[in-house]
Amino acid sequence: MITPTPRTVTLLDVARAAGVSKSTVSDALQGSGRVAEATRDRVRAVADELGYRPNSAAQRLRRAGTGAIGLHLPRTATRLDYYMALAFGAVERAQQEGLDMVLLAPAGGAAGRLASRVDGLLVIDPETDDTAVPGLLEAGVPVVTGERYPGPSPTPTGAVVCDNAASLTALLDHVRDRGARRPTLLAPEGTSAWAEALRATAASWGTAHGTEVVLRTVPFAATPTDTEAATLGLLRTDPSIDAVICAPDGAAPGVLRAASALGRGVGADLLVASCVDGPAPRNANPPVTAVDLRPAAYGHACAELLCDILAGRTAPDTVRRHAWDLVTRTSTTGL
Repeated sequence: MITPTPRTVTLLDVARAAGVSKSTVSDALQGSGRVAEATRDRVRAVADELGYRPNSAAQRLRRAGTGAIGLHLPRTATRLDYYMALAFGAVERAQQEGLDMVLLAPAGGAAGRLASRVDGLLVIDPETDDTAVPGLLEAGVPVVTGERYPGPSPTPTGAVVCDNAASLTALLDHVRDRGARRPTLLAPEGTSAWAEALRATAASWGTAHGTEVVLRTVPFAATPTDTEAATLGLLRTDPSIDAVICAPDGAAPGVLRAASALGRGVGADLLVASCVDGPAPRNANPPVTAVDLRPAAYGHACAELLCDILAGRTAPDTVRRHAWDLVTRTSTTGL
């Protein structure tokens, strides 16, 4: 067992403990130089055990860095609780690395110019029709996306992804277990990986269970008024619908209002769930079953991957997985 030093661990400490030169340690940790794989693994293991952390300020001086990373959010994200929580999580992790966070303007030209003044970029839920994204991916700095970029090349440097097909499958399985036989999905418009996964999963789940999932598209950032109108139209046209899963963040209360207007008992003859948890589902009456995507932790994970790539702790092209939780509430359990 190697005993960590009580002060800040340096490259020289790692070199002495690993029995190699300081330059070999530097090359091994940055993934550069001609270092044997076994030596590289040994150096990294020793660095981890000693608790070595790269000197971010020194690294920025060596590469003439800016000490900042950029954050690009979807154009409709500014009023959504999910993205605000995600942004705070990303900022927290960047600050731990000594980096500032710069929120990029949604316009493609402005974002492209700012990208040249940051060390790396976070691009969250990139859409193929977002004209800013290709310029950001070609900005010449490492780019980590939150969810995969479904468009053509260029490809990002790394990504943090959720299994969105699995989360919607869990919701559909849950309402089916609670007795629903004709569910509907208020699916988001758009070309993000999240939106496309939800629409595709609704179709494949319906085929697998021999039960059509009625699909109605609504805006990516649909308001409760949008989902109320959509739900009223669906239930009036097809009263046999017995479960409504609402995808957009914060819009589930509109489904509840529509159900109340039509005299449907939420949690009894109509089950209601949300693909995104947050204050709106939690505080609704009744509280709404939802998928907790843990947005603050997700933002933290995205920033951590970018920091790891910038510091040479992680190789480019890394994809990390982010976990979600299904939170059941009165809107589907009736309890």
